[in-house]
Amino acid sequence: MKKIIYGISIFCSIVISAQESIQFQDLPFKDIIAKAKKEKKLVFVDAYASWCGPCKMMEKNVFTQKEVGEYFNTSFINARFDMEKGEGREIASKFGVRSYPTYLFLNGEGELVSRNTGYMDAGLFVAMAQNISAPGNKKGSLKERFANGEKDPDFLINVMKLNSDTDYEFAKKASERYFENKKKTEEISKEEIGLLLYFLKSTEDNNYTTFVSRKAEITKYLPEETYNEFDAQLRLSKIVEKAIDDKNKKIDDDYFMKTAEPLVGKEAATIKLNQTKLNYYELHANFPEYEKAALAYYKDADKFEPNELLRAAWVFADHVKTPSSLKKATEWAEKSVMRTENAENTYILAKLYFLTGNKDMAKNYAEMSKNIAVQSNKDSKLADELLQQIK
Repeated sequence: MKKIIYGISIFCSIVISAQESIQFQDLPFKDIIAKAKKEKKLVFVDAYASWCGPCKMMEKNVFTQKEVGEYFNTSFINARFDMEKGEGREIASKFGVRSYPTYLFLNGEGELVSRNTGYMDAGLFVAMAQNISAPGNKKGSLKERFANGEKDPDFLINVMKLNSDTDYEFAKKASERYFENKKKTEEISKEEIGLLLYFLKSTEDNNYTTFVSRKAEITKYLPEETYNEFDAQLRLSKIVEKAIDDKNKKIDDDYFMKTAEPLVGKEAATIKLNQTKLNYYELHANFPEYEKAALAYYKDADKFEPNELLRAAWVFADHVKTPSSLKKATEWAEKSVMRTENAENTYILAKLYFLTGNKDMAKNYAEMSKNIAVQSNKDSKLADELLQQIK
């Protein structure tokens, strides 16, 4: 009889403990959102990874606390997703999950209300949740509140931070409203300057007016030389836009230089032109023009980071046939390999040696690439295929 009572006691304690913990809904993500909308609650998503130590600690030490379970079960629809499996991959991509644990709070429209990260003790975790579940965060979607003209500074900063990765244009509009409504008598802070610069891409952006009018305040935190360089880049971006002939998939070099040189000088204008050409011609698969731009831009290769040179070398290896250009690309790849050897750069160097007729060196580096890939549990397919060609 005692054994039976003892067994019942253990069972009851397990049940009570489970009830005190956060109750996670085992439902598809769309059903979680639908349930939250129906019940007019926010969703709490524990975005974790199976290998994450702090995630396991939260699960064991915090989610099981009575005060945590009571608050979360009352206030939220709770769900857990492994960010590296199934629906978790899509959720991670959609909401910009890059570290673990991440705590996502969503409204009934599936929009992000708050994103927080890291291990927290029970008290801090509940305090965070209490702040997020305040009535203001539940009254409609963020976009509805924004469309209705909400100007609260904290709300607008929240929109900026939450959507900067996932909906840049929405976040940018929030930044413009924020700075439009900031009183000229209120000094701009270092954090605000960071937000201003992040959402400023052109002289035609609304925030450019703030950037110009607040120069004296901005240069308290930013060297004036840096401010002027940033301003010049903004001006150049408009010139770049006008210099691109999308109809013929070309860039008007003459217009660009004529307009940009008086603004930033010949050297800076030439650099910007070649950078623009590299990006544009690679994007549109115009590799003859890419080849010319790369040879001009990387003429003095010692001034560039080896990884940047390696990227151009890879494009040459895949798309360029000119012997002298391939030889130059080989020099770029060599600089990367000299810094540090990995499966990628040794493969590119091997391929370039092969394309320029140096089969012995090509074989050596292809074998090296294969060995490094195998040792680091990476795919050695490219190196294997190259070795077959060399034979």
